[in-house]
Amino acid sequence: MIKFNTQLFFDREKNILISFLDWGLGHTTRCIPIIQKLILEGKNVVVFCDKKAATIIKEEFPQIEIILIPGYNISYSKKPSLFLLKIIGQLPKIIRRILHEKKIVKNYARAHQVDLIISDNRFGFRNKKIKSVIISHQLLIKTGFSWLDSFVQRLNYFFINQFDECWIPDIEENGGLAGELSHPIKKPQIPIHYLGVLSRFKPLNIPPKIKLTVLLSGPEPQRTILEKIIIDQLCHIIGPIVIVRGLPNQKETLSLNQSNITQFNHLNKAALNELLCQSEQILARAGYSTIMDLVVLNKKAILIPTKGQTEQEFLARHLSNHPLFVFEEQDKLDLKNLLNY
Repeated sequence: MIKFNTQLFFDREKNILISFLDWGLGHTTRCIPIIQKLILEGKNVVVFCDKKAATIIKEEFPQIEIILIPGYNISYSKKPSLFLLKIIGQLPKIIRRILHEKKIVKNYARAHQVDLIISDNRFGFRNKKIKSVIISHQLLIKTGFSWLDSFVQRLNYFFINQFDECWIPDIEENGGLAGELSHPIKKPQIPIHYLGVLSRFKPLNIPPKIKLTVLLSGPEPQRTILEKIIIDQLCHIIGPIVIVRGLPNQKETLSLNQSNITQFNHLNKAALNELLCQSEQILARAGYSTIMDLVVLNKKAILIPTKGQTEQEFLARHLSNHPLFVFEEQDKLDLKNLLNY
């Protein structure tokens, strides 16, 4: 699924640092095929991430060196109308993280040979003396206010243009999956490369036996809010149901009385790959990495954007005419009706 080739990596670039934003696990999982390709090319890869992402990476690459660094720890408001204000209020914390990760990279590069830095949406994970690449599908950021979009795009490009290249996980032709988010009229000043659709999964030729698989993900409190809404409605659904809660470091599970429901806090890649391929339908957030996974697996899904998260709301509406996807708002969720679509 990765469209790029070794022309993006020069032979001299042997030692590579990579890090990903902790805003959900999608930034981590979509980098897995990139790390796989780097390792196959004989590169020495060092991953910088928080504990939750480290769990995912260690499962996939037991041999890889992982250095723990703080995440941005972005939180959402329970009220979607306050989403933007909540993010703005956290800008000082975000800026401190950016400055801190710049210092981490600088100190590491002083003590080690570093040839290439890859950052999935961590603006401070770069060094002006070392080739630094940023991965982002969101060149145009939807704020929910058209008058604000232009300003935010300029701010976004201010950070992006401090890197040497921008890699976009999307198809270059026909607007790709992300539409104008990844194909804006105005592009960054630095060179851009469309990587194609990135996914850690592969289609498996196995018959479906799961009626519905629920994939929960994303920051709190919205992850838990959706979980409660879904649990309340599952009593009306007949057939095998699986819930993957998106909590890789948690042992406590839900108290459920239905024998047709199986739950996991977390599944490794192989198990989740098999589960999705065995599922008739998926219910998931409209996160971009999840969408790429579903497209690769050719799986039907109900997309429920996180309330107030304008990127997911745009993607869900943008893809509502796609043959694989149905868009539903969280407060209007009616599983019994939707599972007959």
